[in-house]
Amino acid sequence: MCEKIKKVNNWLSTVFGDQPAPQFEVNTRTVDILYQLAISSDSRCSDTTLLIEDLKQKASEYQAEAAHLQDVLLQGVGLSCASLSKPAGDYVSALVDNAMVLGVRDTALGSFMPAVNNLTNDLLEAEKSNRRIERELRALRKRLSATLVLRGNLQEDTDKTVKSQAVESAKVEERLLNMDFVTAKARELSNRREKSEAQLLSRNMDKSITHQAVVQLSEEINALKNEIIPLKKKLEPYMDLSPSPFLAQVKIEEAKRELAALDSQLEMNVDFK
Repeated sequence: MCEKIKKVNNWLSTVFGDQPAPQFEVNTRTVDILYQLAISSDSRCSDTTLLIEDLKQKASEYQAEAAHLQDVLLQGVGLSCASLSKPAGDYVSALVDNAMVLGVRDTALGSFMPAVNNLTNDLLEAEKSNRRIERELRALRKRLSATLVLRGNLQEDTDKTVKSQAVESAKVEERLLNMDFVTAKARELSNRREKSEAQLLSRNMDKSITHQAVVQLSEEINALKNEIIPLKKKLEPYMDLSPSPFLAQVKIEEAKRELAALDSQLEMNVDFK
């Protein structure tokens, strides 16, 4: 723990320099966090230092190579920057700029060609990717158009459904109101019927004079009349004959008895009702 605190204090002193380090609560958690930060910072500083040294070494190598090439040009060819014409200097500057853009180590043709080929391949890949993206974009536009049309149709159907639901809701509400009215009216009529039946019972009304009893009596009378019609038809043949007094008297008596029986039954039914 003490070693961690010492490491943290040294790291904070290095980071803040002449400025005082901020105060913090000394506990196990904060010390562990600051210790990990200190380790990470030292590791990054070490990596940065190695990178800087590597870059310095490469810079010194490039400077030595540039000095060597300059000596070769001056001593072997007799060329210097001052001896070059302005177009030649421009060409050399453009060549250097191209080499820096292409990221080659030198301006030799063997270095330029692979870099140009790589750029050409990258350009072809980019164009191929652009064509693929354009195809996908056209497909997406078609799908978007179809989706928008479908959305419009769905919106139209939704509006129609909402209007239809509103109309149906109004009809249902009207039917409910009518049903409530009919139910209330039926309840009122039922109460009135019950009250009327109670009043009739309290007044000892004869049921034989009710509409239903009268209708039933009329039906029975019509049935008896229908039964009498065949008997009258049986007597019609005997009306035109000149029967013997004895047989005619017998038939007449039988017919009279049947008619009397029917009349008495009819009277009994009428009196009973």
